[in-house]
Amino acid sequence: MSTITTKNADNSKHQCAACGDSGDGGGSLKACTACNLVKYCNRTCQVAHWPAHKKACKKRVAELLDEKLFKQPPPNEDCPICYLRLPIEENQSRYQSCCGKMLCGGCYCAHVVAAADTERFKCVFCRTEGSSSDEEDIDRMKKRVEANDAVAMYNLGRYYQFGMMGLRQDNAKALELYRKSAKLGPHFAHFTLSVCYQDGDMVEKDTRKATYHAQLAAMAGCAHARHNLGCDEHIAGNVDRACRHCMISAKDGFDLSMKAVQEGYKNGFVTKDDYAKTIRAYGNSIAEMKSDDRDRAAAACLSKAE
Repeated sequence: MSTITTKNADNSKHQCAACGDSGDGGGSLKACTACNLVKYCNRTCQVAHWPAHKKACKKRVAELLDEKLFKQPPPNEDCPICYLRLPIEENQSRYQSCCGKMLCGGCYCAHVVAAADTERFKCVFCRTEGSSSDEEDIDRMKKRVEANDAVAMYNLGRYYQFGMMGLRQDNAKALELYRKSAKLGPHFAHFTLSVCYQDGDMVEKDTRKATYHAQLAAMAGCAHARHNLGCDEHIAGNVDRACRHCMISAKDGFDLSMKAVQEGYKNGFVTKDDYAKTIRAYGNSIAEMKSDDRDRAAAACLSKAE
């Protein structure tokens, strides 16, 4: 019985799921691109078989998405000056429009404080003289955009969205730049698009698109986007999925997620083993992103805000 079952299963891999034709040993058969579970000899057979295949296909697609979605993403790249992992908060790093490098706020502030007056406003990485005006900085940013720099696209989009650096507010231009940046991969562009679709300020509100961009941002390493996904799952009553999201972003060093995991552990939704692994990884991430210069930079920013 087991031999026959195995043989039939193997044969099914080389047969059209609709008509049963073998297609010369499977050479001309094409798999369903969504789930890769079945094969068809042509489009007509695929359409005819869809009512029977629909449920299994959608289930497998959801399983494949979850495999990607709940995988721990790689950490942020290192600051090219101090070689410590860049902070997960966007406002704690600084983009250099001259060379396209992303520096941590600690290295930038330490340079401004310690350098001689003639060197203070030069790029700490490439030593290019700092921009003398908003117009010059915008020109540099546009050149980086022309060079397909995704971070420059995102930053220029922010300038247009909020009417910064002498640019007139232009939401359409901002969205165009965000979308171009997102196609090249940076998670903060996807996260911003997610917020735009969620709030409905710059575009028509679309929860499906908001979730789509939040998922792409989370898979690319945006801890804030993943935390938001966890909150959405919690509201929907999917506590297990919410905890899984929060554990992943907590392991990246995201404070709000770590607090959520602690609450989940107190309420019995997070196991003792998972909690121990999460808090250990959280501590390691915080240590990898911490330095005296970064602490001083954060304190300086806080005092200015007050």
